[in-house]
Amino acid sequence: MSSKTDEILESLKTLSLLEASELVKQIEETFGVSAAASAGVVMAAPGAAGGGEAAAEEKTEFDVVLESFDASAKIKVLKEVRNATGLGLGDAKAMVEAAPKTIKEGIAKEEAEALKKAIEDVGGKVTLK
Repeated sequence: MSSKTDEILESLKTLSLLEASELVKQIEETFGVSAAASAGVVMAAPGAAGGGEAAAEEKTEFDVVLESFDASAKIKVLKEVRNATGLGLGDAKAMVEAAPKTIKEGIAKEEAEALKKAIEDVGGKVTLK
């Protein structure tokens, strides 16, 4: 490794859990990427080293489950599910009609809450697990 990357690595080792979380958010915004899976790993390591902090760590991945929907809002809910999943019309329709059904699994809290709000705004009932 170069001396520059060694310096960055040493700086990262000294970050608190809050600072690491803020860094991940800044990297996501700056580069337009999602670090949902790796963010949990990055955040877990400093907490484990701190002892009791690991037990207080917040859940980082959520499943979005469509519980039900208003019959009059079926088409709107179907459109939101299609937008969120990228499924074709037939697959999205089958997913919506099979409620309760998991729409997305293992996504970041912010993304899960945004999807929940979008589906609830058009008449669906959603839970996060």
